[in-house]
Amino acid sequence: MLRLPAVAGTFYPDHPKELSRQIHQFARQEKVLETIACRACLVPHAGYMYSGHVAGVVYARIAFPRRIIILGVRHFPHGAEAAILTRGAWRTPLGEVPVDRDLALKISAACPLLSEDAVAHEREHSLEVQLPFLQLLNPGFEFVPIALGTSRFDELVSVGESLGGVLSAEPGVLLLVTSDFNHYEDDGTTRRKDRLAIEKILRFDPRGLFDVCRKEEISMCGLGPAVAMLTALKQIGSNHAELVKYATSADVSGDRSRVVGYAGFLFT
Repeated sequence: MLRLPAVAGTFYPDHPKELSRQIHQFARQEKVLETIACRACLVPHAGYMYSGHVAGVVYARIAFPRRIIILGVRHFPHGAEAAILTRGAWRTPLGEVPVDRDLALKISAACPLLSEDAVAHEREHSLEVQLPFLQLLNPGFEFVPIALGTSRFDELVSVGESLGGVLSAEPGVLLLVTSDFNHYEDDGTTRRKDRLAIEKILRFDPRGLFDVCRKEEISMCGLGPAVAMLTALKQIGSNHAELVKYATSADVSGDRSRVVGYAGFLFT
């Protein structure tokens, strides 16, 4: 299966030269003296003009391995609620990226909740927008695409525990998780709400994150992937989280009446 780009030309440039220029600009915002090996990262997935500067700073800090799991959101009500692809490749304007079949089959065997399903991935942008960054900054990588639409806490924990087992056996794999934070409230409200969610993430508290998002109505679209990630990280003994950068769309647009929050984390 070849998964064709769904949001090239809208979320990010469809011309290879302009796409490369933007990514290098985002990744070179801050001088990085040394990259680090991490077990996981969390980055946003909005259009590059709004959130690319947050993702770029995170990616610039990572000493990338060859094998990556990308755990994203199923935004649209199509396909399986927990979807994986175990074969094929994904195309972007920069070329094709192969699915890591061996790793994908191990994850699929470890997690019965994941279904082999192309429909859930067909139009989903949260994973796709990460690939051009990785193609330029980590050429030669392979990945496993997973999209979660489920919001049941027990199912998210089950996915996280399964991923934790795989990561324990495969220490050279990066778990790349993608989420935007609060959506479409004013800037002050969004920053206040996002701080509550960020505090739970920095404490490796999946239950706390799930509960505070529900209680405070924090519209974090990647809540499910983040809960699964925190569960997996606790299982493998990860104990250090760093908030690399936080911003809202108002920092780019100037419109503070209706914004989206973006945060970038590293986990070691």
